[in-house]
Amino acid sequence: MNSEDRSTNDSGEITWIEKIKQIFSTTPKTRDDINEFLHIARDADLLDNDEYTIIEGAMEVRDTQVREVMVDRTQMIVINIDQPPKEFFNTIVKSGHSRFPVVGESNDEVLGLLHAKDLLPLLLKENSTNIHLKQYLRPIHKVPESKRLINLLKDFRETKKHMAIVFDEYGGVSGLITIEDVLEEIVGEIEDEFDVDDDIFIKQLGDDNSQDFIVNALTPIEEFNHYFKCELDDSEFDTLAGLLTQKAGHLPQRNESINLENFEFKVLHADKRRLHLLRMKKQHIESPKDSD
Repeated sequence: MNSEDRSTNDSGEITWIEKIKQIFSTTPKTRDDINEFLHIARDADLLDNDEYTIIEGAMEVRDTQVREVMVDRTQMIVINIDQPPKEFFNTIVKSGHSRFPVVGESNDEVLGLLHAKDLLPLLLKENSTNIHLKQYLRPIHKVPESKRLINLLKDFRETKKHMAIVFDEYGGVSGLITIEDVLEEIVGEIEDEFDVDDDIFIKQLGDDNSQDFIVNALTPIEEFNHYFKCELDDSEFDTLAGLLTQKAGHLPQRNESINLENFEFKVLHADKRRLHLLRMKKQHIESPKDSD
């Protein structure tokens, strides 16, 4: 049997080896050519799923704009330049972040970046209540919404910065983006301070009276209903991810919001295949007594 015979099966179908030969018999002219090769390589176990995801993410990040990945300004955790130490230390501890934009009279007035580690030595001083944040501010990188992620990644690498403030076309702040956000577009989700442990599906933020929660998208609807004493429909889907995808009519992406009964879900983490992490707020439903 010659090599040509070995490259086809009994039904006459072309094998993956022959397909690869055909694709690269000439120089690939389009990204579709490369994508087809990657699909074939994955199906033939030449690439595992992680390797495939990273290569695919690296290819797509060149066409992705900052506005598609950034944390919306409504979700930004900032420190006001005039906050007393007790308040901003509380913000730092509760959030778990290491870097914070410092703002003036509004979130559009970004004065600089505060790194939590710069304040740690001050906690040991007796006069830690008399701290002026201005002397601890670092310059913060600023980028437009339309900037490509591949170019932002180069900026981060060259400037050794890990965070940037995103401005809209009118000069207002529209959000922020970190180097972790960019890397997640390439390698997939990176666990951070918002993530819920594998065996914990629902995590309440704030005190016991808070209506703000971090929720794993794979939370069984039955468990969600039990926790919040509600009756979300579980007749067609087992998890929140399936129910929210049906409600949206497509696979929701990062920062997209979906309202379901008296719950508002906002996507914190998602990839091209499924939802990972949600931020959920219980909406107040006005009762007849409230309207009196």
